Amino acid sequence: MRIGVTNTPKEIDLELPDGTDADALSKQIEETLGSETAVLWLTDRRGRRVGVPAAKVAYIEIDAKGDDRRVGFGSVVH
Repeated sequence: MRIGVTNTPKEIDLELPDGTDADALSKQIEETLGSETAVLWLTDRRGRRVGVPAAKVAYIEIDAKGDDRRVGFGSVVH
């Protein structure tokens, strides 16, 4: 899983635990991103917790069974 954060060229990379339900995770992400004051908390396969303010999320990629899936939102600046 990769999370793009606004105003920084770096991405946050997380290795999700085996057996992670991509659909349930997508739903959790969508619900969290619905509030700009919320924090998206995720746990990687080593038990490390990572929090990203919803207002700073540019995009999220979930690699489910080798497929790239993007969840979230982005904006285009002209």
